[in-house]
Amino acid sequence: MRIYLSGEIHTDWREQIVAGAEGLDVSFDGPVTDHGASDDCGVAILGAEPDKFWHDRKGAMVNAIRTRSGIEGADVVVVRFGEKYKQWNAAFDAGYAAALGKPLIILHPEEHDHALKEVDAAALAVAREPEQVVDILRYVLKGTLPG
Repeated sequence: MRIYLSGEIHTDWREQIVAGAEGLDVSFDGPVTDHGASDDCGVAILGAEPDKFWHDRKGAMVNAIRTRSGIEGADVVVVRFGEKYKQWNAAFDAGYAAALGKPLIILHPEEHDHALKEVDAAALAVAREPEQVVDILRYVLKGTLPG
């Protein structure tokens, strides 16, 4: 099963899921999580831009090649909304995955329930902790409950 891990890049939630899923027949993919590389990939590859708008746009377009391919090829998409920043890109990824009919697991703290109610309504599961995502994957793949 191919899992695409989208969303915030400031905590180790991805590593927790990958470690917890050891032994399951899964592979993981996701965006470039080096913030600087992600921001600057467009200008580093395609040339400098004096205007920040075009600098960011080049990066977003290059990153979209990876993101779209990863989401389209995924069997399940997990989208994490963190506590510190508004992740507009994560909301976009969740919407894209939902539009493609991908099974969607949303991961966020309780305080985001209201703000993310539409995103949550498109998901098949809303988890609070990375270990819950692992438990879902284990159940889906092996039919076993945590414990």
